[in-house]
Amino acid sequence: MSQSPVASASSAVSAVSVVSAAAPADACARNNVYAAMCPCRDMLDLLANKWSALAIGALEAGPLRFGQLRRLLEGISPKVLSHTLKRLEAEDLITRTVYAEVPARVEYALTDLGTSASIPLKQLRDWVEASVGVA
Repeated sequence: MSQSPVASASSAVSAVSVVSAAAPADACARNNVYAAMCPCRDMLDLLANKWSALAIGALEAGPLRFGQLRRLLEGISPKVLSHTLKRLEAEDLITRTVYAEVPARVEYALTDLGTSASIPLKQLRDWVEASVGVA
């Protein structure tokens, strides 16, 4: 028995509706930054922040102390640097090591995840430095 064209179209619409309703959850499962509710958007937001990108870049050469980072990142306030470092640490992009010394010594370093993020960020910095003022 064949279905009428109307019944076939109705079934197709129902199937499309089910797929569309499931799309946002599926998108999050696939880490789709275009999906509004995808948690990977938080990471993209963090990495797209200029101070985060610059702090990661500064740490590419090795561990640095807070004061060293502040001097390298010209224009950043201590409050903003502290907040940036806390966010990067919370996302496992950097580590914070406190040494049992007097006075206390604290160093920040890239994790493996931070090192992997630094590669495309360096390419972006290189492109910006080469492209600004060229046009």
